[in-house]
Amino acid sequence: MTLTSPERTSMTRLRKAAEAAEEASGLRAEIIRGVLMMSPTPRGKHAQAINDLYDRLRPALPEHLRPFQVASVRLPDDPDDYATPDLLVCDAGFGQSDDWLVDPADAELVVEVVSKSNSTKDTRDMVEWYADAGIPAYLLVDPRDGTWILYTVPREGEFQGRRRGKFGEDVEIPGLGLTLSTEGFPLYG
Repeated sequence: MTLTSPERTSMTRLRKAAEAAEEASGLRAEIIRGVLMMSPTPRGKHAQAINDLYDRLRPALPEHLRPFQVASVRLPDDPDDYATPDLLVCDAGFGQSDDWLVDPADAELVVEVVSKSNSTKDTRDMVEWYADAGIPAYLLVDPRDGTWILYTVPREGEFQGRRRGKFGEDVEIPGLGLTLSTEGFPLYG
């Protein structure tokens, strides 16, 4: 999509608004399909699930990859759209850069933990967004019902692969050649 000058100015204002809102409120801002979305700080069990995932991913990853919390990935061909997954696995060198946006071509896996009050952002909207971005794997962990879904093989805005499981069942992430345990993941009360 080619943006005209007024459209580009509007989009730039949206990115500035997202940054200002994040700074003023402490909430996490994202721009998804041109819509500014704000997310509250995760609750304890949500944060614990993210920590558990990080702790299990970090030692299992090849040396050149690392999981990052609160790192954002941009949508290709859109100057303003970006998402901030709960975890993002990409080249370890990202941790040495001053950049805040990861190129989706450098991302290997994104992980979202569904919030207790989540509408459909993680379970529907982000599935399409991450597929459009070409992210090779999207792991959706849902403490509301103790399930997970691994989406793989993005093509033309859709993930071709989908594998479902329950907490306690391992997740095999083929592109990374690792198996992730979901034993003991917290459930919302």
